Amino acid sequence: MQLQTVSEAGFPWITVMIGLALLGALALRLVKPLRSAARPVALGVSLLVAGVFVGAMISEFEVASSARVQLAETYSWIPQIGVSLAWGINGMGAVMLALSVFLVPVVILASWTEVDDDRQGGYLAWILALEAIIIGLFAARDLFLFYVLFELMILPIFFMIGRYGKGERRGKAAMKFLIYSLAGGLIMLVGVIAVYAYGPGGSGGFMIDNLAAGSQMSAAAQIWIFLAFFIAFAIKAPMWPVHTWLPDATEEAPAGTSTLLVGILDKMGTFGMIVICLPLFPDAAAAAAPVIIGFALVSIIWGALMAIASDNLMRLVAFTSVSHFGFMVMGIFSGSSIAMAGAILYMVAHGIGTAGLFLIVGFLGERGGSHLISRYGGWQRVTPILAGTFMISGLATIALPGLSGFIPEFMVLMGTYGVLPWAALIGVVGVVLAALYILLPYQRVFTGPKPEEQVADLGGREKTVMGLLIAAMLVLGFFPSIALDAVNPVAEQYASTLMVTAEGSTK
Repeated sequence: MQLQTVSEAGFPWITVMIGLALLGALALRLVKPLRSAARPVALGVSLLVAGVFVGAMISEFEVASSARVQLAETYSWIPQIGVSLAWGINGMGAVMLALSVFLVPVVILASWTEVDDDRQGGYLAWILALEAIIIGLFAARDLFLFYVLFELMILPIFFMIGRYGKGERRGKAAMKFLIYSLAGGLIMLVGVIAVYAYGPGGSGGFMIDNLAAGSQMSAAAQIWIFLAFFIAFAIKAPMWPVHTWLPDATEEAPAGTSTLLVGILDKMGTFGMIVICLPLFPDAAAAAAPVIIGFALVSIIWGALMAIASDNLMRLVAFTSVSHFGFMVMGIFSGSSIAMAGAILYMVAHGIGTAGLFLIVGFLGERGGSHLISRYGGWQRVTPILAGTFMISGLATIALPGLSGFIPEFMVLMGTYGVLPWAALIGVVGVVLAALYILLPYQRVFTGPKPEEQVADLGGREKTVMGLLIAAMLVLGFFPSIALDAVNPVAEQYASTLMVTAEGSTK
């Protein structure tokens, strides 16, 4: 893989974004007077972080040079072993940060009444702390730093499920999430140590670019170390068969927590596969690609079937995500630059569409007191706007043309078909099943005789939340080049590590 140059930032944009989110979190935890105004304070901090990101994109990020690392900052952290606080983003990092700084304020606005007043300050502090970790992860250029942040993000989610969840089994769900995440992290730690042992050492011994350029691993070592990272990322994504923690977590967690967990954090799995597994272990990735694609196809079909069988809407959305992550992983390991670009765009589109589904299901649950499909019927007659936004979000996730999911899913299937026709054809089965897992629940929940319940439709705040998400779905659906212009050079760079282009030629 040809290394790209690094452009040092003139202003510490990424450090400022991380610092603002952390300061906001600490202020909500430590400054008691702020807790009574926790909601507007958290929303203001998240919007300020988003504003700094927009400023960085406008002033310094060059889309035409999106294959190289930009906004880079490097600070010595543990010089004895060559660890640095090194930030920087290429085009893929830029679109993932854009997704993150967009969804966090949307989730805060959606969660305005989700947690009671006495605990709202703590909940929102965890959200801001999580945002800081997310920004650091998507921008980390040092492998040790990436690992530390990868482990740290477990803490906010654990408390956001276990302490602030509403289900009776929230403690068990949080513990299951913790066990799976820690197991993946420990496996990754072995890989981090092994990679450093084979790397160049010195002052930049953990820098990912240096490791990609200087590793002298044997084929056997590369396979085993690749597996250590891939398993950790497969758990985080999650992929079948290490996905079982996700439905339990989303069923018990607040809707906002589920949105952040699946919409952003789980993307660390596919993001890590691209930025770490491919450049550091290209031979192992190429050798393992057929098997990984097989697991991805099982994820696509299994996730869809389990979604169809689910009576709980939160579990249903979680299982749809298992299916969607299968498409992403298939695109990543297909060796096609078109499928790779589609997989990266899929990460963004899925984050927006799934956020819409989780949040609208949360709004439904606040009104009906349950997430069980069997408890509803005919609600379109009393909540037409809620029903319409559920349908639009669902259609975005099943790739209706004109909405955010269509272009990335089409690119993944088209690019994969160019090199692995059998895999793309099996993937199409998942597309057909997707229509069932959205349309059948809509029919059962929203159509039929008018229910006896007298409930209010979406209010102004909720309409604003869903309006922002639907606007994003439409923008990505009609103007995908907004993200693809930044993503395509990165996709070509990483797809080349598997030594196969979309046309099937060797690089």
